[in-house]
Amino acid sequence: MKKRIALLRGGTSEEREVSIHTCEAIENALNSLHKEVLVVDPADFKEDGAINYLKFVDHIKKFGIDIVFIGLHGGEGEDGTFQKLFELAGIPYVGSDAASSSICMNKKISKLLAQNLEVPVPDALFFRKNRAKPPYNEIRAKLGQKFVIKPNASGSSVGVTILDNAKGFDAGVELAFSIDDDILIEEYIPGREITVAMLGNKALPVVEIKPKIGFYDYKNKYTENFTVYETPAELTNKETEIVLNYGERIYREFKCSDYARVDFRFDGRNFYFLELNTLPGMTSLSLVPMTAKAVGISFEELIRKLIERDLD
Repeated sequence: MKKRIALLRGGTSEEREVSIHTCEAIENALNSLHKEVLVVDPADFKEDGAINYLKFVDHIKKFGIDIVFIGLHGGEGEDGTFQKLFELAGIPYVGSDAASSSICMNKKISKLLAQNLEVPVPDALFFRKNRAKPPYNEIRAKLGQKFVIKPNASGSSVGVTILDNAKGFDAGVELAFSIDDDILIEEYIPGREITVAMLGNKALPVVEIKPKIGFYDYKNKYTENFTVYETPAELTNKETEIVLNYGERIYREFKCSDYARVDFRFDGRNFYFLELNTLPGMTSLSLVPMTAKAVGISFEELIRKLIERDLD
């Protein structure tokens, strides 16, 4: 009998477009693996501006699925909402559980947990919407001339602004608050963009990300030929050992499952933890498929491993 997979795509977050591209690749792989696929867009179950979760779950249950592949990004896909829904309904799914997803989506909490592991993190200040306006001069005094404004719970660099002067500060704060009611303003770490992908409990080869122009923003992430990727990254053996150790320790501490991506900045001395993505992209330009390929795991094999839990 064919294995039946429910593939969640689209959704209602700012990263809907990325999810659609991710799920096109996943669906093609599942078809190549001769799986029966039900593609479900949670946005199709919106009523009066909110998803009707009962109808959504009933639709999936009627299909008699074996496992759900959550191909959503941002929003309810990554903050643990759908994971908790499936846990309550007794429906198995690929990826980290609800508690882990919620922790990883919250940059403030994840930074504190990484600090407890003695992993370096950039200094940051946190602000809540509709309270006192973030004071530019105080932020600059505490974090330095250059800093990063981010929504506290978002991905794909949506709503991120990097500044080295007051121009654009108000607009950057407003943009971040348009995504989330909580934002962080973080010191900018000069240096290199480094990421560690996890498959099961094992780190894959380190990747260095080199945008041709600017930083690794939404456009550079999802536009072909805008970014150069080096796999494995040109690091010393000791540096590689350190960042792989950090990635594995953070993944375990956050109680993640199946796969994830841990992002760092490297200033030549220290690796600074930025965030952990529990549902990393699966497009042709995405980092987890890229680094898996470097160790001989094709995209189809990667998807097979995830749906069959063949991760040892």
